[in-house]
Amino acid sequence: MKKIMLIALISFGFLSLMLHACSSRKAEPHKGEEFQAKDEHVANGEKMFMEHCQKCHPGGEAGLGPAINSNPAPQFVKRFQMRHGLGTMPSFTEKEISEDNLKNISDYLKALKSY
Repeated sequence: MKKIMLIALISFGFLSLMLHACSSRKAEPHKGEEFQAKDEHVANGEKMFMEHCQKCHPGGEAGLGPAINSNPAPQFVKRFQMRHGLGTMPSFTEKEISEDNLKNISDYLKALKSY
């Protein structure tokens, strides 16, 4: 049963990624003030994003990797991709990014997307 759920999750993530790849690689530009984290979880997520993700997804936009600001995949799929990798995206172990930090990155991406 777990194997079927894992296969379904991976398939859903791959489908979401493929649909996203067919769409625009650039999100709408942000207008107005610079992004400011509203709480410590989002601020930590921003720090972790800058440390681990920024070089391939600058500001959540396309770079070496696709734009993630406009990626419609649910946060749990994005966390799964961060943990397990997909295609050229590397995986990040719990030693590299803890579960709490992974959730904080997810919180940051969600806050960035709504900003």
